[in-house]
Amino acid sequence: MRAYKVPDTAKLDRVVQEAITTAEKRALGYREQALKIYPWVCGRCGREFTRKNLRELTVHHRDHDHQNNPADGSNWELLCVYCHDNEHQRHLEAANRQSMEKTASSVASHSPFAGLRTMMNRRDKP
Repeated sequence: MRAYKVPDTAKLDRVVQEAITTAEKRALGYREQALKIYPWVCGRCGREFTRKNLRELTVHHRDHDHQNNPADGSNWELLCVYCHDNEHQRHLEAANRQSMEKTASSVASHSPFAGLRTMMNRRDKP
């Protein structure tokens, strides 16, 4: 009988917490930098933000790579949460459209009803 190894949940919890902490630090880092570099205005709809509603202003990565955070902010743009969601939805739809076009290019060549009229004509004659 094979022995079952009990996973070390404490180690797993530490690894997960460390990953979360690292991601939060990275997000705060580039968010704070972007808020210092750019005016607090949504890059799409033009909505202006103050300290009171600043939490609704997000940092969008233009190349969709959250690891790409140049200090000059060239990969960032500030978007309100609505425009940010819309941008990511458009990106997903474009990716889906491309995969659909690839699938559509491989059209089936078999026609299951090709000889149906001939078969029906033969059946009608006595």
